[in-house]
Amino acid sequence: MVAVPVPRRGGVLTEFTTRQWLILATVQLATLLFGMTVTMANVILPQIKGALSATSDEAAWVVTFNLVATAVATPMTGWLAARFGWRRLMVGALSGFLLASIACGLAPSLGMLVLARVAQGAFGAPIMPLGQGMILASFERRHHPLVLMFWGIGGVFGPVLGPVLGGIVAEALDWRWVFFMVAPFGVLAIVTALAALDDEEKRSGERLDWTGFLSLAIAMAAAQLLISRGQRLDWFDSPEIVIEAAVATVALYVFVVRTLTAARPLLSPKLFLDRNFTIGLFAVFVMGWLSFTPIVLFPPLLQELRGYPDATVGYLMAGRGIGNWISFLFVVQLTRYDARLALALGFALQALAGWWMAQLDINMTAGSVFWSNTLQGVGFGLAYTPLATLSFATLDIRHMTQGSGFFNLLRNFGSGIFISVSVLVLVRTSAQNYDRLRRVVSPFNELFSLPGAVGGWSLDSPALISGVASEVQRQAAMAGYVNAFYLFAAAAALGIPMAFLFKLPRRS
Repeated sequence: MVAVPVPRRGGVLTEFTTRQWLILATVQLATLLFGMTVTMANVILPQIKGALSATSDEAAWVVTFNLVATAVATPMTGWLAARFGWRRLMVGALSGFLLASIACGLAPSLGMLVLARVAQGAFGAPIMPLGQGMILASFERRHHPLVLMFWGIGGVFGPVLGPVLGGIVAEALDWRWVFFMVAPFGVLAIVTALAALDDEEKRSGERLDWTGFLSLAIAMAAAQLLISRGQRLDWFDSPEIVIEAAVATVALYVFVVRTLTAARPLLSPKLFLDRNFTIGLFAVFVMGWLSFTPIVLFPPLLQELRGYPDATVGYLMAGRGIGNWISFLFVVQLTRYDARLALALGFALQALAGWWMAQLDINMTAGSVFWSNTLQGVGFGLAYTPLATLSFATLDIRHMTQGSGFFNLLRNFGSGIFISVSVLVLVRTSAQNYDRLRRVVSPFNELFSLPGAVGGWSLDSPALISGVASEVQRQAAMAGYVNAFYLFAAAAALGIPMAFLFKLPRRS
């Protein structure tokens, strides 16, 4: 059974107009730019901590607040597109994003850096959903697998290119230049947007449902803060966590009621009457779990436990990008053959990659890191195109931009939540394993009286005791990373059966 209609023979690419190619180039550049900045900060966090005299928890706000700002601002995409049109919105978003990136590089303190990252996330929020909506609205449905694959080159390669370039630039120059390097990409994207776009989607008199927007934004922000800070504040023993949980619950309730009862809500209830789109929302939330987690976990693992320099970490993370490129060689053909099969296979490959990552130990080789990330990249690239194709296959074209905004909102929200959960698993299980190992490594353990059993380790002097303590901490931390990778594998496996809940679109 064919999932997506097969295009007419005679060269599909020749059917695209010059303007369609320009729109595709604009969207791809903008998405690449946004994706780079989402992940490049993870590689330079150690430098930021040293330069701005910040603790690990404080430096984490550089990533957390950017994700929160992106999640909060994303729901406005549909209204902004209707209010200002494609051209003004894309150029305005890219311009603000570019200025915010430069402000990050100029930040004199951690507080100013976090503020600039909030602005960067807010201005960048419309870029991906607007780009996806423009592509879906500008091309015929039968071309969607192909153009989504082209768009995916920027969407999935950007988060990989960020750590690679970021590691090289940070090691050669300084962490501030990692933010400055965004400028040439931003200027080029603005120029192509001015050339390709006009004021499609602009409708006079369009009003924003402020009640719906604010309630959804508050619910997302409170939930993200709850997950991110729960471990550090001992969860519901902290008044802050209790307040955030209450605020998230009440705000979500207000949003649901508003959506169902308002004459012109932020999100049209008709979106959720489309079976494929509704299933797609659950699937893309799971996909969000898998988007950035390995990219977030591997840099500190390689830097702190293995002592790899920033540039080397960036090169190893490039494996995911290579995997994405490999998937682009056959994802369109497989999506046209059976989009559900392609999606299930993409989730399965990511589950296999997560399992492979969970088998790594403290003596891991660079090759095992590179190739496990490559496999994850193949799976992610293979899954995203059929997921987007199936989710929007039957949705009314009038709801494309609005639907794309909510679709990407759940993906971004899923990314932020799962990163926080993964870090929680890492921190908590590392502490538990440290406690277990500490009980074994003691002067009362008879093994330490047998040099052949313990190798060069000894508890005979303070210096040797310090070395043993450091090694115990390394091994405990490695066990925490292993548990986080097992969680990643389980999350990917959860998506496999979801693929077969979609309804295949009919052949046109």
